Amino acid sequence: MVTRIVYEEIKNACFKGKVILLIGPRQVGKTTLLRQLHADFNVPSIWLNVDEADVMQSLSNADTSTKLRQLVGLKTKLVIIDEAQQIIDIGKKLKLMIDTFPEIQFIVTGSSSLDLRNSMAEPLTGRKKEYHLYPLSTEELVNNSTLIEQKRLLETRLIFGSYPDVVNNYGEEREILKELAGSYLYKDLLQLDGIRKSSILEKLLQLIAFQVGSEVSYNELANSIGNIDVATVEKYLDLLEKAYIIFKLPALSRNLRNELKKGKKYYFYDNGIRNVIINNFNPINLRQDKGALWENYLMSERQKFIHYHKIYSNQYFWRTHDRAEIDYIEEREGKLFAYEFKYKAGKTRFPKSFQEAYPNHELAEVSVENFVDFVL
Repeated sequence: MVTRIVYEEIKNACFKGKVILLIGPRQVGKTTLLRQLHADFNVPSIWLNVDEADVMQSLSNADTSTKLRQLVGLKTKLVIIDEAQQIIDIGKKLKLMIDTFPEIQFIVTGSSSLDLRNSMAEPLTGRKKEYHLYPLSTEELVNNSTLIEQKRLLETRLIFGSYPDVVNNYGEEREILKELAGSYLYKDLLQLDGIRKSSILEKLLQLIAFQVGSEVSYNELANSIGNIDVATVEKYLDLLEKAYIIFKLPALSRNLRNELKKGKKYYFYDNGIRNVIINNFNPINLRQDKGALWENYLMSERQKFIHYHKIYSNQYFWRTHDRAEIDYIEEREGKLFAYEFKYKAGKTRFPKSFQEAYPNHELAEVSVENFVDFVL
């Protein structure tokens, strides 16, 4: 089992009077992490999986302290509620739980932030600690093996990604990713916001997958799908973000008149999910989209690193109407760090217009030769 970076932090946060909220996509290892936590504490506990109909009904009906006591028992010290986003008013129920049973540690997981975070925000103000879990990061994989080993497996990660089941089942990657995409990818989305068909989500994700690294136009997406308006495209993309399938990168625009002011790019949290959506698992030397694979890998790994290590920064891409561009920019403590992503190392020429407009900056190229410094 790969030890997750957030594990010790979550463990140290337990039994200090706060609800632990663990959010991340389905199948990224939340349950495995909690099983390890459960074993380490070795206290009387109860595990409630909301995917089970009777558990969901019991939690939904537990609206008094008496019903809650019947549900959790007399000696329980740890309660884990798995996939809690499906419970209506989960925030209010958790407030009642911790007010009634302050001696119990409650840990709640969710596979999306669609309703879970909002429903918990007000009732649990000052009473929760929130953590995120993603597909395995390069850092976690290196810690579990060696840097040399993970460098050797780089092409595998670019094609198949790093979901735990994918990493742990060599030779079965295609089947596992198809199962993930077929059974889990849209599961929470299809229960919310009036979405009843996955066909539009599938078409939208395919279009986004083919445009990784490129600016996205909502109008073009709507026209390509057909029978859908721009507002619906924006809504669906927002839902896909909240389900931790994709994330958005906005354009940096401050100084130059011809900078893109409302541009946006989208990336996938996992290369394997991106590739299964377009049904392309060809090796790197046969890919026409090598640059997109490389850019998506670096962006997703960087997001994990930033989040796990609490690096406070703003992230952008930069482009002008005359097509001067920079792949990725981080703003940290008032300084801009600009990066160009090249699979093979070269001599990147950063736009002079950017350097003149933003004098407080650093420039770097990220290639196979030096990517470790970017993702670790």
